[in-house]
Amino acid sequence: MTRILIVEDEIIVAMFMEDILAELGYEVAGVVSHLDEAMKRERDFDVAVLDVHLNGRNVFDFADKLTAEMVPFIFATGYGERGIPERHRGCLVLQKPFQPDDLKRALEKLVVPAPPNGAAHASGQAIST
Repeated sequence: MTRILIVEDEIIVAMFMEDILAELGYEVAGVVSHLDEAMKRERDFDVAVLDVHLNGRNVFDFADKLTAEMVPFIFATGYGERGIPERHRGCLVLQKPFQPDDLKRALEKLVVPAPPNGAAHASGQAIST
């Protein structure tokens, strides 16, 4: 089963994503709300969904780490692609606010689609809506 890490500092958004991911048949590896916590996190996930701004800090150092480890991820941001630095251009970007189908399509670009009826598989890249 594909495990997805949610990196998001807004608890309502994180809960929304957890619910969507569960409905799509993915397993949530956890929710991280601080950059330092994300940087220290052991690799117990297959894909990450990254809020660009975590409690006033940019998530790009963690994105660099994921890139070096070849872990697929999606940026989720209200700023769209214009808020992504040059080194991460070309990564999937999910424009906030997004709908469940937007997240589903983005994950399908990165991973094997989740099987029907709640069984799970996944991997990732970003999408503009």
